[in-house]
Amino acid sequence: MTPSPLNAKIIPMSINVQFFASLRELIGKQQSSMDYSDGLDVSAVWQQTSNNADMPDNTLCAINMEYVKADAPVSDGDEVAFFPPVTGG
Repeated sequence: MTPSPLNAKIIPMSINVQFFASLRELIGKQQSSMDYSDGLDVSAVWQQTSNNADMPDNTLCAINMEYVKADAPVSDGDEVAFFPPVTGG
C-alpha cells in the first residue's frame, strides 16, 4: 500500500543565520536560527530573518563557510552567513 501524501509528515529543519558588520546593524541582530520545511534558498532565508528587508546589492552569502549565490538551496543544520561587500585600498 502506497502512503498518501496527505499522511506524510513534514519534518521541520533548522538552520543558523549570521549577520556581519553593517548588515548586523541594518538587521539589528548578529545571529538567528529558524525552522523551516524543505525548499528554502539563501534569499528566502534573508527575507525571513530580516523582516523582509531588501538585501543590499553585492551582499556576500555563504553556506557553511563557502561562498554561494543567493539562489543556493539550504539544508538542515546549515549555517547561512551574510557579509557586506568588502572593499580595500
